[in-house]
Amino acid sequence: QVQLVESGGGLVQAGGSLRLSCVASGRTFSNYAMGWFRQAPGKEREFVATIIWNGRSTYYKDSVKGRFTISRDNAKNTMYLQMNSLKPEDTAVYYCAAPRRPLTTTQAMGAEAYDYWGQGTQVTVSS
Repeated sequence: QVQLVESGGGLVQAGGSLRLSCVASGRTFSNYAMGWFRQAPGKEREFVATIIWNGRSTYYKDSVKGRFTISRDNAKNTMYLQMNSLKPEDTAVYYCAAPRRPLTTTQAMGAEAYDYWGQGTQVTVSS
């Protein structure tokens, strides 16, 4: 059974930092892109960042560029999201996601391309 488990969320003041982790079990995703998404109350789930299989290319939502860094450790089947200079508008439940098949860069930015999702971790940024 495939499981993605996120951790690292919490309450932080504006300007602070958090590091999210996503540990995969049940299969390896070392050959596939993976992604982070988030969903704020009353809003649709949105793309945050994606990383290709070897970690050499990353892509971000414009509003998090320069503040968030996505990375992965395939030996540990783990993906990370380092979030710095957090803003109140970053408040959301953050989800990691993985696909059953290889994705193009464009596909990897769309939630519909992913087959496996974690349960989410709450990030709350106070002003």
